[in-house]
Amino acid sequence: MSTFKAPKGTYDLIPPDSAKYLAVRDAIAAPLRNSGYGYIETPGFESVELFARGVGESTDIVTKEMYAFETKGGDKLALRPEGTASVLRAALEANLHKAGNLPVKLWYSGSYYRYERPQKGRYRHFSQVGAEAIGAEDPALDAELIILADQAYRSLGLRDFRILLNSLGDKECRPVYRAALQDFLRGLDLDEDTLRRAEINPLRVLDDKRDAVQKQLGDAPLLRDYLCDACKAYHEEVRELITAAGVVFEDDPKLVRGLDYYTRTTFEFVHDGLGSQSAVGGGGRYDGLSEMIGGPALPSVGWALGVDRTVLALEAEGVELELPSTTSVFAVPLGEEARRVLFGKVTELRKLGIAADFSYGAKGLKGAMKNANRSGARYTIVAGERDLTEGVVQLKDMESGEQTAVGVNEIVAELESRLG
Repeated sequence: MSTFKAPKGTYDLIPPDSAKYLAVRDAIAAPLRNSGYGYIETPGFESVELFARGVGESTDIVTKEMYAFETKGGDKLALRPEGTASVLRAALEANLHKAGNLPVKLWYSGSYYRYERPQKGRYRHFSQVGAEAIGAEDPALDAELIILADQAYRSLGLRDFRILLNSLGDKECRPVYRAALQDFLRGLDLDEDTLRRAEINPLRVLDDKRDAVQKQLGDAPLLRDYLCDACKAYHEEVRELITAAGVVFEDDPKLVRGLDYYTRTTFEFVHDGLGSQSAVGGGGRYDGLSEMIGGPALPSVGWALGVDRTVLALEAEGVELELPSTTSVFAVPLGEEARRVLFGKVTELRKLGIAADFSYGAKGLKGAMKNANRSGARYTIVAGERDLTEGVVQLKDMESGEQTAVGVNEIVAELESRLG
C-alpha cells in the first residue's frame, strides 16, 4: 500500500463513481451551451489582491479560508476560492466587453480551494460549474440564469431542491439599510469579531451560521423594507419572469451571500437532504465588481453550482443516472495472429466512435472472458487460430449469451449495425 494519501479535506475521483461527476458537469453545462454561453478557463491561482478586492476583505473566504502564498519572485498569489472574480478579470484583460456584443456570456468548470473544516459536502478542494453574463443590467438576464440552473437540475432528475430568492438593493438604498442593521446589531450580545464584522459589512452577520447569533436575529430589519422603487421594480420583474417560466421559488428576505460583491438579485439552491451543508449552488447580480477590480462599469450576474453537492443530492433522492457504457465491444484474442487481427478491428471500431477495449497481457480464455464481463461490454469478439483459418471471428452477445460466427471482414460493419 502507498504511504501517501489524499490531503485532508480532499478526495480522489475514480471509476466508476467519477462517471457521475462527469455526467453532472455535462448536464449543468448543456443548457448554458444552448443559450449563447461560451466556455472560459482561468488559472488555478490568481493575485491575492483580486480576491481581497472582489470577494471582500472582511469575508471568511479572504480572512480565514484562502490558500495564499508568496512565490520565489515575491508575487502574492492565492489558489482560487471562487470563480467569478477570475472570470471577470479574464474578460476585462481580453477586452471581451469591447467587442460590441454585450452581455458577454461565459461558462466554466473547475476546481476551487478553501481551507475549511472538512465534513460531508464541504471540502477543501471542490468542483463547480459556473456561468457569468457580463455587461448588461436586465431582469431577463437574472431570470435566464435561474431558469437554466433549474433546467439543469431537473434534467438530472433532481426534484427536492428549493430556490431561495431575495434582493440586496443597490448603492442608493442599501446604505440606509446598512445603517439600520448596524444600529440593531450594536444592541445584541455578540462577540468581538462579529461586532467588528458588523462595522465593516453588517450583511455578513446575517449569514452567520452559529445558533447563538441566529437566535438574536429574529427581529433584525429586513432589506426588502428599505428597497428603493427602482430595486423593487427590478426584483418584481425577475420574480414575474421566472414564475411565467414555471420555476417555483421561495422569497427569503434574510438571504444574503457570503461574498461582498452581490447587489440586487441574489439566490440560492438548497437541498434539504444534505444536512447542514444544504446549499448546492447560488449566485446573483454583482453590478459593482468590475469597478472594484479596476475595470469600467459592467453590471453583471452569474452563479456557481457545486458538482460535489449535486452528486450528494442525487444520492439523497436515490436518483440513478443513466450513464453510457464505457465499453461496448471487448476483443479476446487467442494467439499471436488473433492479437494482431483483433487489435486492428478494435482500432477500426474506435475510429467509428464505438467504445471498444482489448484483452491485454496474454491472458487465457477464462481470464479474458472475466475481464469482458467486468468491462460491461454488450458484445465480445473472440478469435483463435482455427477461427482465422476459416475467415471468421466469434461474436458473443453478453446479454443473451448467443454466439455466432461472423466473417473477419464483416465484423466491424456488423457491430456498427447492431450498436446503431
